[in-house]
Amino acid sequence: MLPLAKNIKRYFSFKEIMIVAIAIVISVSAGVGIFLNFKSDVLINDNEKQIAVKTMKTTVREVLEQNGISVSPDDYISIPMDAKLQKMGKNIITIDRAVPVNIYVDGQQKTLMTYRDTVKEALENSSYKLTESDKLEGVSIDDKISKDLNIKIVRVKKEIVNEDTSIPYKVQSKENSRLDKGLEKTVREGKEGTYRKTFEVVLEDGKEVTKKLISEAVVAAPIDKLIELGTVLTHKTSRGDVVRYKKVLDMKATAYTASFKDTGKSPGDPGFGITYTGVKARKGIIAVDPKVIPLGTKVYVEVAGNTPDYGYAVAADIGGAIKGNLIDLYLDSQSVVDAWGKKKVKVYILQD
Repeated sequence: MLPLAKNIKRYFSFKEIMIVAIAIVISVSAGVGIFLNFKSDVLINDNEKQIAVKTMKTTVREVLEQNGISVSPDDYISIPMDAKLQKMGKNIITIDRAVPVNIYVDGQQKTLMTYRDTVKEALENSSYKLTESDKLEGVSIDDKISKDLNIKIVRVKKEIVNEDTSIPYKVQSKENSRLDKGLEKTVREGKEGTYRKTFEVVLEDGKEVTKKLISEAVVAAPIDKLIELGTVLTHKTSRGDVVRYKKVLDMKATAYTASFKDTGKSPGDPGFGITYTGVKARKGIIAVDPKVIPLGTKVYVEVAGNTPDYGYAVAADIGGAIKGNLIDLYLDSQSVVDAWGKKKVKVYILQD
């Protein structure tokens, strides 16, 4: 027996020794229990890898750092990093790792980091939203996400497009008996009409793929242009005047004066110097056949050859010898009348 044991036995009885031994065992067991109660059970599911640990750490972040596990902002973690670990029960931490996928959209290539399971979920939780009309190329909406998956989004847009063509206006004309021939007057300006075709156009990434006619109609009728055309004939005389006339007659002309020789009346006789219509005979009064030139008609008489024009006149007299295309011109001088004879003339029937 060892000296220490002999000394203990000398001073303590066996019973006392057993009591002390039991007390030590109880103390050690209690300490171990308390220590174990301060540890947390943690199960980490990192994608398909599982790690089970007991830890004295108090937060999710600390236990992950303790085990050399890092989590990026794009990854999914089931418990917030700063959450406290539970002492009672098991702490299950699930991490879903984000993978890169290639997004081709709007003429650009983008990289999306996602931990989602399907294409639909990945796009719904990103900035690359699909509209009802958009479509996918290379994948379907329910395909599983995999690393470096290529997703092409085709932007599909429907537009209503109008195509207008012009409808030419017509020109309508009518005669204007107060306007010189060769001249025209615009009464109303014309305006083109519009014929519209409406199409439904489908664009994929800005490029037209279909174009469907849905309606066509005249949206604005043309307005015809209205013009008036002059009908009044004009003639520039040897005097430089411009006469406006209805028609011109090729005639022959004699001349007369109020003398007894020409009328059979002398001054003082009733009706001397008075024409058939009652006006006084004077320069500018001519005798006509009323069947050819009605009395009261205003004319211009142009004389052929080198003889000056008789000029403006009024048909106000008749004569027994004045028939058909013959007219008689009043002149003041008997000598001029005697020398006149019969000359070719053009008689312009003037416009009222």
